[in-house]
Amino acid sequence: MSENKKLDKITAVKGMNDILPADAPLWELFENTAQSVLQSYGFQQIRTPIVEETKLFARAIGAVTDIVEKEMYSFTDSMNGDNLTLRPEGTAGVVRAVVEHNLVYEGPKRLWYKGQMFRHERPQKGRYRQFHQFGAEAIGFTGPDIDAELIMMTRRLWDDLGLEGIRLELNSIGDAAERLRHRADLIAYLESHSELLDEEAKRRLHSNPLRILDTKNPAMQDLVNGAPKLLDYLGEESLAHFHGVQKILNHNNIPFVINPRLVRGLDYYNRTVFEWVSDKLGAQGTVCAGGRYDGMVEMFGGKSTPAVGFGMGVERLVLLMKDAAEPEQPAQCDVYLVHQGEQAGLQAFVLAERIRDAGLDVVLHCAASNGGGSFKTQMKKADASGAAFAVIMGDDEIANNVATVKAMREADAGAQQNTVPFDDVVDYVVDQIIGDHDCGHDHGPGGHVHHHH
Repeated sequence: MSENKKLDKITAVKGMNDILPADAPLWELFENTAQSVLQSYGFQQIRTPIVEETKLFARAIGAVTDIVEKEMYSFTDSMNGDNLTLRPEGTAGVVRAVVEHNLVYEGPKRLWYKGQMFRHERPQKGRYRQFHQFGAEAIGFTGPDIDAELIMMTRRLWDDLGLEGIRLELNSIGDAAERLRHRADLIAYLESHSELLDEEAKRRLHSNPLRILDTKNPAMQDLVNGAPKLLDYLGEESLAHFHGVQKILNHNNIPFVINPRLVRGLDYYNRTVFEWVSDKLGAQGTVCAGGRYDGMVEMFGGKSTPAVGFGMGVERLVLLMKDAAEPEQPAQCDVYLVHQGEQAGLQAFVLAERIRDAGLDVVLHCAASNGGGSFKTQMKKADASGAAFAVIMGDDEIANNVATVKAMREADAGAQQNTVPFDDVVDYVVDQIIGDHDCGHDHGPGGHVHHHH
């Protein structure tokens, strides 16, 4: 290869984004918070494969939906001819796992999942081709109480994340027979006004008329507002369930709006549907969508089993978190180890391991391609790391079997520097950090500083 020919740079696939170290703490904060909220309600994690058989999603999502028709990353496995798909959502895989492993045999299950999903959509803010979802599925519970619990759980999550202005919309789409009666009247109503329907609506009229009610077309809003309302078709049981959910929410002071246009296009969805909506994300304001899908387990070959769940887009929530507060840059470590000279370098490794044994995070200065191993440069790096202490080792320290410990975060940091015998450094640093209650660490049992949740 000739010297002057540079290889082309390879860049990420469009709509699939890197999460860089600067953003990772926000993602971790979201994931850790969500995980602890779900655990506090007794939900357990389930991890399913990213790739599933294509027919799983064709069946789960509905073959005539946009997702299956246009947005799925499907391919034929060149090894054996299997038709496979990158999962476009989380529920189908979880339900498949529940049926395959007979998970509800001993009783109902509360499950949660997180992970990447894939849809070949036009990328837009907060909506990408590889995106992350966090979701929960409660399988085997029949009553309105679990529906309300899921809603209260998501509300707790918004509170714990410090997010405001997310409002709850609620509806019931009843059961299949009720929807069929409504659907027949809806199609008749829309056909009688067919001159007002746009192309998309005409295409959906017989395959998925409920979705027409979702239209964003301003010219059709009056038509949609006058359409027969599904709520008027609900029978006694569906209404009792819906009132049961509302009663629990009202009793717990959770405000909501009943939105009769909140629907789900697929047959196995039933009864409760809910969405948490924010106005800070433009038109696509849903941050969490949930509902009942009592028909799905049976459709996947299991025994008839009630189920309810929700999914949320992590990208959107991270955008809201960024919006809500300027997060402080978390410190990279507790201790930065500065060293000069060969012998000091060897001892620095020994000391770094001992400090880590005590439960602290240590960055040990290592040689870099841009040089910069001077004492002054290392101290600058120590400062930038956010470490509470720099531990310094040079020829003098080695000769006297000591280390110099410098406090980096004191107002008069210049003055705070002590020489500590080598074998006492760990205790000294741990005492300083534990003694300083303002540092926000969680000091676990045994006197060590455990701050990894």
